[in-house]
Amino acid sequence: MSGCLYLIPVPLGAMGDADPAAVLPAPVLATTRRLRHFVAENAKTARAFLKSVGMPLPLQEIEIAELSEHTPKAALPALLRPLLAGADLGLVSEAGCPAVADPGADLVALAQTREIRIVPLVGPSSLLLALMASGLNGQCFAFHGYLPAKEEARKSALMALEKESRHKRQTQIFIETPYRNTALFATLLRCAHPATRLTLASDLSLPTESIRTRSIADWRHTESPELERRPTVFLLLAA
Repeated sequence: MSGCLYLIPVPLGAMGDADPAAVLPAPVLATTRRLRHFVAENAKTARAFLKSVGMPLPLQEIEIAELSEHTPKAALPALLRPLLAGADLGLVSEAGCPAVADPGADLVALAQTREIRIVPLVGPSSLLLALMASGLNGQCFAFHGYLPAKEEARKSALMALEKESRHKRQTQIFIETPYRNTALFATLLRCAHPATRLTLASDLSLPTESIRTRSIADWRHTESPELERRPTVFLLLAA
């Protein structure tokens, strides 16, 4: 009988000396502490998370396998070995919920084909937290992940999303690598309609959290926010 694959959320950023219980429910912490096998995007940051939750065993005795965007598909079955041997396995991401805009989705897909029990645990999701606080349409929305990095392709993608938003009254949600946030924001100011509303949600659930919704026209006349190297969710709703 196979073990259970637990999808374990982690804090959305560095919490310093803050208690993980501030953002993670007690049952999630309890489940995490009893596991001995994990798959993570980065073993080093996974160890830091496990240390912060107070694992009862020394970290050297805990197995952490890596699964990143560079992991070949052929390597995925080996990551399921603890499960197939009857042990439970925890999947963690770099931030927030695993398998959402995260390479862990490939492991979950494979586990589904093997009929392994999968349990998603409650924790912070930057996408839903941003949508909740945006004031934009929460009945109809779409997440598009990362937009193109090159300026012209990014501009075309944003214009297409704005057009779709206007047609469907749909909130469009997207993210960017933190060091390109400023460039994405600048493109939005150049190409979006003045009446379109834009939410910038940065450092969600952290002490430096900032969530602001303004029209593009208002953003153009406001001092540019500090977005550089701050994890940010962008939400757009066309008028």
